[in-house]
Amino acid sequence: MDKFLHDHPSKPRTKDEKQKVINRLKRIEGQVRGIQKMVEEDRYCVDILVQISAIQSALKNVGFSVTERHINHCVSDAIKQGEGQETIEELMDVLKQFSK
Repeated sequence: MDKFLHDHPSKPRTKDEKQKVINRLKRIEGQVRGIQKMVEEDRYCVDILVQISAIQSALKNVGFSVTERHINHCVSDAIKQGEGQETIEELMDVLKQFSK
C-alpha cells in the first residue's frame, strides 16, 4: 500500500503517549546496539538469537500499542464520519504486513 487515507491522526497523541512510545523505541535501539556489540565480540550465536527474539517481541508490542490507539481514535472517528470501510481496509492492509 503506497497511500494512506490520512496524513495525521484524527486526534493527536498526547505528550505522554508520544513519550511512552519514544521510550520503548529507545530501549529497543539500545538492544540493537547491544547485539551489534555481541557480534563484534564473537558472542555465542544462541545468546545473540535470544536477544534478537527479545527485540522482535518488543517491536511487536510497540506495534500493538500503536494499533490499539489507532483503532480507539482514528478508526472509531472514521466510522462516525462515514469513512469506516476505507479506514478498516487500510488497517487490514497494514495488519497483513505484521503477519509476514
